[in-house]
Amino acid sequence: MTAPFVYPSGKRYALRQARVLGRSLSKPEGPLDFDGFATVDILVDEGAIAKIAPAGAVDFGDAPQVALSGRIVLPLFVDAHTHIDKGHIWRRKRNPVGDFPSALAAAIEDRSANWTAADVAARMEFSLRSAYAYGTTALRTHIDSVGAQTRISWPVFAEARERWRDRITLQAAPIFSVDFALDRSHMADIEAMLDAHGTGILGAVTYMVPRLREGLKTLFELAERKGWELDFHVDESADPAARSLKIVADMAIERRFARRILVGHCCSLVLQEDDERQKTIDAVARAGISVVSLPMCNLFLQDRHPGRTPRWRGVTALHELKAAGVNVMIASDNTRDPFYAFGDLDMMETWREGVRILHLDYPFADWAPAVAAGPARAMGLDLGQLRPGGRADMILTRARDFPELLARPQSNRIVVRNGEASTAQPPDYAELDGLKGLAP
Repeated sequence: MTAPFVYPSGKRYALRQARVLGRSLSKPEGPLDFDGFATVDILVDEGAIAKIAPAGAVDFGDAPQVALSGRIVLPLFVDAHTHIDKGHIWRRKRNPVGDFPSALAAAIEDRSANWTAADVAARMEFSLRSAYAYGTTALRTHIDSVGAQTRISWPVFAEARERWRDRITLQAAPIFSVDFALDRSHMADIEAMLDAHGTGILGAVTYMVPRLREGLKTLFELAERKGWELDFHVDESADPAARSLKIVADMAIERRFARRILVGHCCSLVLQEDDERQKTIDAVARAGISVVSLPMCNLFLQDRHPGRTPRWRGVTALHELKAAGVNVMIASDNTRDPFYAFGDLDMMETWREGVRILHLDYPFADWAPAVAAGPARAMGLDLGQLRPGGRADMILTRARDFPELLARPQSNRIVVRNGEASTAQPPDYAELDGLKGLAP
């Protein structure tokens, strides 16, 4: 299939008649159409965006012209919740039951048996190469941090972060059950590893254990003392009685916690009574907490019962949270492991499936920031928009409106980094065959 335009190889060129969401521009550039797009010309010079102007308004002189003819240009993606330390282990540790308890047990078994530094490093690298090829510019991963694994995985992450520094901005948060926060030896390990190798983010899995408040208090106190942010897995459950989200929000309010907090999953929120749900949403908004939903993984795991069709989609009350002013987003979560058998860290896929699962459609433009600017804000990054003076990092597509954009996987997208079309391709799965248990 012939491309509708040829991308230039020079350092200076103009993209003519690009359709860019008004929300993806640092400032308005002309009128917006029904779907919230502005039609603009973009001048790229020496790897940066030199100018953005309404289509036809500026003469760019002798700069080579690329006629996009109204095709959509996106900012690069930001993926705020992943697990690149456990990705791609499905072949050696499957979850044929498909539910959350079985996924957890399988991951623990594989971690104990196989997660050497070399194994974790190879799977992390594979994941990052995939994300990079698809157009991700920043990614936050959770690092399993229990027992000996804590001191194995964090140096591996730090090496990956340094190796990828100029390609993907990497952040990481530890993940362990909140009751481990009451173990002084465990928390000493966590603090040491985050001091040496972390990115200033502390986290845990919260659920309704007897000493939940005590564990949370320990985590908040440590984060306050160190000036760290917080990132929690919260209420990944179909039990309406799972209400740790409200407790997290109330504690943040009571303590006047000054740093960013991101919470993920929050599945049980949609199953609660309306009044109870609204109280929690109000508290989350008041606390300034951001919420990330993981539509593909939670659709896969939640409400599984043998021989019965699932009754709900597993995702959180994202529309209600957004209406309350909460910064909401979606992300990839797990890839090819016991928690989710599929996925490839392609945020275009996450967006497509998120639109279908969560009804993130009309107005499409209101939800588009959920894969770029929203997660960037939650991660404290100045990303997710196209602006003069910024790096010429963007994704060129053939699509001319949202249904065209989301109808296909956009496998022919052109990922532009520093003004140049990337040649990166997702790695071949066979590259992992050398790891223990991953060959066919």
